[in-house]
Amino acid sequence: MVAVAQHPNITLYSYSEVERVTGYIGNFTVTIREKAKYVDHDDCTGCGLCETKCPEKVKSEFDLGLGIRPAIYKPFAQAVPNKPVIDAANCRKLINGKCGVCEKICPVKAIRYDDQDRVFQEEVGAIVMATGYDLFPWEEAYGEYGYGRYPDVISGLHFERMVNASGPTGGKIKRPSDGKIPQDVAFIKCVGSRDDTKGKSYCSRTCCMYTAKHASQVMEKIPDGQAYVFYMDVRTAGKGYEEFYLRSVDQGAQYIRGRVSKIYPRGDRLVIKSEDTLLGKPIEVEVDLVVLATAMVPSAGSAEIAKIVGFSVDKDGFYQEAHPKLQPMETFTAGVFLAGACQGPRDIPDTVAQASGAAVKVAALLNKSELATEPMVANVDQSKCTGCEFCVPVCPYQAISMIPKKERAHGQVVERQVAHINKGLCQGCGACVAACRPCALDLDGYTGDQIVAEVDALCL
Repeated sequence: MVAVAQHPNITLYSYSEVERVTGYIGNFTVTIREKAKYVDHDDCTGCGLCETKCPEKVKSEFDLGLGIRPAIYKPFAQAVPNKPVIDAANCRKLINGKCGVCEKICPVKAIRYDDQDRVFQEEVGAIVMATGYDLFPWEEAYGEYGYGRYPDVISGLHFERMVNASGPTGGKIKRPSDGKIPQDVAFIKCVGSRDDTKGKSYCSRTCCMYTAKHASQVMEKIPDGQAYVFYMDVRTAGKGYEEFYLRSVDQGAQYIRGRVSKIYPRGDRLVIKSEDTLLGKPIEVEVDLVVLATAMVPSAGSAEIAKIVGFSVDKDGFYQEAHPKLQPMETFTAGVFLAGACQGPRDIPDTVAQASGAAVKVAALLNKSELATEPMVANVDQSKCTGCEFCVPVCPYQAISMIPKKERAHGQVVERQVAHINKGLCQGCGACVAACRPCALDLDGYTGDQIVAEVDALCL
């Protein structure tokens, strides 16, 4: 069995949270909290009658607030299982005991208002981390772009939902402020990316291509529409990507090299102040809608899940792979693999390729009857160990635990706690060796006596 760690803070659907992970490769024990659904999915047929009759309407998280949904709902059309759950924070029955329409009209009586969270354990052989990403919080860092004050300044994800046929506008591009079709749309790239002062230093990789797609959709869906793209550089590393970008230019998208300094309203339109670095002069462009291509950042809570599972993150908070070239899907903790944007910004083709690779790695792992482990692991001299437990929190791989040991002292049998190394988890990093106060820990192949002998040999 394989455990897949998903986004920790998604409240859209019947989701489960990983609360604890113990064990090692091939023998993990995962403690899971399954959130209350308030709908019995064994009885529910997914007919959707309850969704159509629910009187409570709230903003849809899947549509990023552009559309509405009922309090009992499916998060999106292709959800698996394709059955609804109740949003306890907005359900009138669960809040004040009134309503109950869904229970009355459900033909199979699947509504369970008394449902509770369920905690259980699963024994798994491997873990795949797929926690996804969040958008950079540009509202605080880039106040000059007016997001939050101007409803017609939206993100690329908002635009993506807008042009989707199953989205809140039925695939039509409309201004959130008044529902009118915009004639001029501006796209601003690298909002939060490649910005050491207010954002992230890295490139988010996907922005150039989805902005080219969005610009093309403006030209296709809006007669006489005009798309302006403000960019620093255009990066199209991928098969057919350069050709796709050039096609959007050929369709009429106007690319302007320069960073936007300010956005402000003029009447019912928005004015963009920028510069054209190729012409070497400041410019102003008046548009109806502004779309920001924001940076991709690690999902909220992903660092906490990494600590629970027992591996590290990099300086930007993304999950750290064992080796960027030779082991791009493995972590330093054996049996834990990575898939998708939890490791770093990536697009759909790269995510699919990595997820497929992780699946093959897991299949190869679980198909083995024996495993080769790291030979350079830590060892405990239990006669020196004082049981201080200082090494336990130091170990980044959760490979050290305290076990009881019986000894005879002064003619009596006494029991004390000593450190124990799980060699299936230990990666030989040596952190515990440096932290051990009574010098009870050593690394195989790098013991204190061996290192002193090497130094003596070099000094001869």
